[in-house]
Amino acid sequence: MKKYILAWAFLSIFNVGFSQKSNTKKQIDLSNRPSDHLMIQFSADNWNGAADSVSARIKTGSRGANVYFMLDKPFKSNPHFSAAFGLGIGTSHIFLDKLIADIKGTSSTLMFTSLDTTNRFKKYKVTTAYLEVPVELRFSLHPDKPNKSFKVAIGAKVGTLMNVHTKGKTLLNSSGKTISSYTEKINSKSYFNNRRLAATARIGYGNFSFFGSYNLSGSIFKDLVSADTKLLQLGLTISGL
Repeated sequence: MKKYILAWAFLSIFNVGFSQKSNTKKQIDLSNRPSDHLMIQFSADNWNGAADSVSARIKTGSRGANVYFMLDKPFKSNPHFSAAFGLGIGTSHIFLDKLIADIKGTSSTLMFTSLDTTNRFKKYKVTTAYLEVPVELRFSLHPDKPNKSFKVAIGAKVGTLMNVHTKGKTLLNSSGKTISSYTEKINSKSYFNNRRLAATARIGYGNFSFFGSYNLSGSIFKDLVSADTKLLQLGLTISGL
């Protein structure tokens, strides 16, 4: 998946870039273009490569939210292109169906336990949060009109793990009837890698773009703890780009 996203993004940038070669000689006024802005992302999330017993229990409502403060620097030789970097928080919420993750266990492997025939939570998720530094190479068809222009960006982001927790809400019995409105939250990072590197790509118009993000380095989990699992995010970005 990551190869297709990156290849598609590269082709989009350079095909449009070369077609605009003659226009770069014209004087472009960037005085109204903001050099910094917020980039907010909402995504549908999945754990690619997770064990079959886990993958089958990941709900389609799993989601993520990322917020970054970005600085954008146009190239003097060609203002259609720019480089951007920033700092922010990336989060993911993987919802599991009748399955729990024992992230505070003492086993050498992360245990996922099925709750098909016993008490369980109506809603149960595994949440990760990273402090991240995103970097992008951007192309804008009309850089002097950022709110009315086709735009493409490819890049990467490196992050350090800030928090991992599981959260279960509303306890049900094996028949699915509510026992109580009990909420359980467990925090532990012991089974998770502390660093991650992800490839990113975006394409859109004006302040809105579609984006993809995929882990490049290692698994979400530490070696031998669980299957080689990588986070995939696909969603919508709101930004001034």
